[in-house]
Amino acid sequence: MMRILAFFIFLTSSPAVEPLPAERIQAAAAFSAAHGGHALLIKQNGKTLHESYTNGHTKREPHRIYSGTKAFWCLTAFAAEKDGVLRLDEPVSETITEWQGDKQRRNITIRQLLDFSSGLEPLFGLHENEYKDRTVSALKASLVGTTGKSFIYGPASLQVYHELLGRKLREKKTTPTRYLERKVLGPLDLGSQRYLPDQKGTPLLAAGFMQTARQWCELGSWLLKHEEMVSQVKTSATNRAYGFGFWNNHAAEAASAREVDVEDMLDKKWHEQSWRNACLCRSAPADLIACVGSYGQRLYIVPSMKLVIVRLAYDKKPDDAHMLRLLFERR
Repeated sequence: MMRILAFFIFLTSSPAVEPLPAERIQAAAAFSAAHGGHALLIKQNGKTLHESYTNGHTKREPHRIYSGTKAFWCLTAFAAEKDGVLRLDEPVSETITEWQGDKQRRNITIRQLLDFSSGLEPLFGLHENEYKDRTVSALKASLVGTTGKSFIYGPASLQVYHELLGRKLREKKTTPTRYLERKVLGPLDLGSQRYLPDQKGTPLLAAGFMQTARQWCELGSWLLKHEEMVSQVKTSATNRAYGFGFWNNHAAEAASAREVDVEDMLDKKWHEQSWRNACLCRSAPADLIACVGSYGQRLYIVPSMKLVIVRLAYDKKPDDAHMLRLLFERR
C-alpha cells in the first residue's frame, strides 16, 4: 500500500524546477548595482534566493515603477470581463456613444485600447501633474495610425479606457479606482496607490504607482499561482512582443529573433519603431514576461521556472539582454 501511495505522489507531484545557480545571481546583482541598481529581489518556488539593496536604498523604501503601473490597470479589464461588466472585443463606441458618429473611432475595441493598437496619438502631455482634464483630451485625441495595425504606446488610449470603465461601473455605484483596489490590489495585499489625479480627479493610468521590491514582487507571485491569467496576456496583433501591460520574450525561440532595448525603442517616434521579431533576450526562457518601467524598473516573471525577479533602479541605459544573459545563459 505504501508503495502504491508513493507512486501516486510521484505521479502527481510538480516537476522539479532547476534553481538558478548562485554564481549567476551574484553576477546579475553585481551588474545591477554597478548600473544604478537600488534593489534586486529574486524568488523561485516561493522562496527568496536573493534580496539586496544598494546605493543607500532600503527594503522599506517605495520606488517609482513608472510604466509598471499599466499592468495593474490592464488586469482590471480581465476582472471586468469575468464579472460581465465588459467584453474586450466590443466596440468602445457602445459605451463612449459620442464616438458612434465618427467613422474613424467607432470600430475601435477595448482590446485595442489596452494593447495600443487603437491608432490614437499617444498624447504624452497627459503625464503632466495637475493636468486640467485628461478625459476630454484623450477622447479628442487624433487618430494618427491605422486601427488594428499601428502600435502607438502612450497614455491616451488608457485614459479612454478609464472613461469607458467608469461609465460601465456607474450602475454598480463604484469607480475604476475602487474597482482596481477591490479586484486587483486587494488580492495582492496592496492598498491605495499614488494615482496622480488631474484637476478633475481622474488618475493617470500609464504611470504613478510607487512600490517596494517586495510589493511589486507580489504581482509576479500572484500570476504564477494564476497561470490562466498569464495566458490572457495575449500579444498585440501589431506588436507580438507586447500585450496588456506586459512585454514578452516569445520570439526568443525563433532563429530570426532580435534583441530589442524596449526603453530605447520607445524613445523613438511611434512610426520609427521596429518590433518585428523582437525579444528581450535570446538566452532567456521564451515564456518570460515583463513589466518595463523607465530607468530600469523591471518585473520579470518566468512561469516555467516558477521565478520572479524585481529590479528597482535609476539606470539611464538599462540593458535587459545583458542582465538576463547573466542569469540564464548556459556557459
